[in-house]
Amino acid sequence: MTAAADRGVGRAAEPPVPSAVALTERDMTRLMAPFGPFEPAPRIAVGVSGGADSMTLALLLEAWAAVRGGGAVALIVDHGLRAGSAAEARQVAGWLAALGLEHHLLAWRGPKPRSNQQAAARVARYALLTEWCRRHGVLHLATGHHRDDQAETLLLRLGRGSGLDGLAGMPAVRELAALRLLRPLLSVPKARLEATLRKRGHPWIEDPGNRNPAYVRTRLRRLRPELEARGLTAPRLAAAAGHLGRARAALERAVASLLAGAVAVDPSGYAWLEPEPLVGAGPETGQRALARVLMAVGGGAYAPRLERLSRLYDRLSMGLGRGATLAGCRILPRRGRLLIVREPAAAAVVAVLPGAQLRWDGRFEVVLARDAGGGRGSLVLGPLGEAGLAGISEDLDQARAGVIPAAARAGLPALSDRQGLLMVPHLGYCRVPEEAPALKKCRFAPENALTGSRFTVA
Repeated sequence: MTAAADRGVGRAAEPPVPSAVALTERDMTRLMAPFGPFEPAPRIAVGVSGGADSMTLALLLEAWAAVRGGGAVALIVDHGLRAGSAAEARQVAGWLAALGLEHHLLAWRGPKPRSNQQAAARVARYALLTEWCRRHGVLHLATGHHRDDQAETLLLRLGRGSGLDGLAGMPAVRELAALRLLRPLLSVPKARLEATLRKRGHPWIEDPGNRNPAYVRTRLRRLRPELEARGLTAPRLAAAAGHLGRARAALERAVASLLAGAVAVDPSGYAWLEPEPLVGAGPETGQRALARVLMAVGGGAYAPRLERLSRLYDRLSMGLGRGATLAGCRILPRRGRLLIVREPAAAAVVAVLPGAQLRWDGRFEVVLARDAGGGRGSLVLGPLGEAGLAGISEDLDQARAGVIPAAARAGLPALSDRQGLLMVPHLGYCRVPEEAPALKKCRFAPENALTGSRFTVA
């Protein structure tokens, strides 16, 4: 649990100020205080698009970090989705260079999707930002999301029928595998960010996508005057998200306590679940706990849809007579308990190179030896599968393999080359035992663990 989680990250400790007043370095010190303590000479990465929000954040964070012996580094992502994006990224880099700020250009390469581009670009952007931070040992990544963004997020999620978790909006802190994602400006209106740059005489870029009516956010912004006339102002919407966020944080504490007593996770990637505590906790807490288990075992980035989760929970309440599937998992009754395993058909199959480091299937941290497969090119990492399991059954150490339930074995990570299965580490199988292990590391570390850092409210 972070100190920030306890103090309510980003919560204003001073009376509100007019929305058009520029932010000062003193304001930045106040906004950053709840995120501490920081290491000596903190180095903070900032995702910079060139908009008023990210430019302001980069400028103020550089000053904040410099006072503490550290610095900020701006990361500019060229998504390549429209003509002129590369030139735009270079323009932002030029501004940052003129200001003396360290910066790096990151490009999203490869084929681009034809639909749902904004969502895909967001995923790719965070992947590029977090990977750069991981490779360079940067522990904190800050983004310029502000109060108006939080208000829009609440409205968008209302339109999608989101539950409490979605309506709580964006957290001020999110703990990722290798760093913390910080949003220090969530309580600040956009007008103050623009005023900050105007006071400094510094330009910013208006994203053309913000005027594209194909995007839901753009259409929502055009409704803003009418919404405000009906009392749905950005401050009120953001405050509502804050109230819901505090309710979410309280529920998360209850869920963590429930999981600690009802779930046992095995390093091979499956879990045993006691259904009675989940049912006894009631739907609000019990369904959340069930979703966390399914996300961990299934490697999912998001919780299952509420309707399907509710149906499964109801079946548990009545006693699960036969197996079920949800979120890429199989849920199997076993002598009063539930065995939750990965569904092999839903697991990822990816080509990998010797020396690669990756999180496979959202579940396992994998590091390949540089000479894996003789160093002769690409390998394939995927689920063992029933056919693969049958093919190596005679070569297994049955005592070791027997520790893992039969239903969980087919979903285990397996490395293959052109000749077939090369290694299944959890079953102790290696086709060429005299060679160094092809998988130097294969550790169960799901992207969404059973419990994470507490939801934090701006």
